[in-house]
Amino acid sequence: MPQRAQNTRICRDCDGFATAAITTGTRHTDGTRATLTVTCPTCQGTGTARASRKQEVTV
Repeated sequence: MPQRAQNTRICRDCDGFATAAITTGTRHTDGTRATLTVTCPTCQGTGTARASRKQEVTV
């Protein structure tokens, strides 16, 4: 019997990967790389999108 996937609301800008570590190209004194942590500005680092409202059409 096939399993149905849950309908999750993934952010379309970051595709669910809300934070990223970006290397600056420099190294610390112990040899590790210096990185910056950046969050998605659309979902504020949650990885999920807001629920969209259904548009009602009146005739």
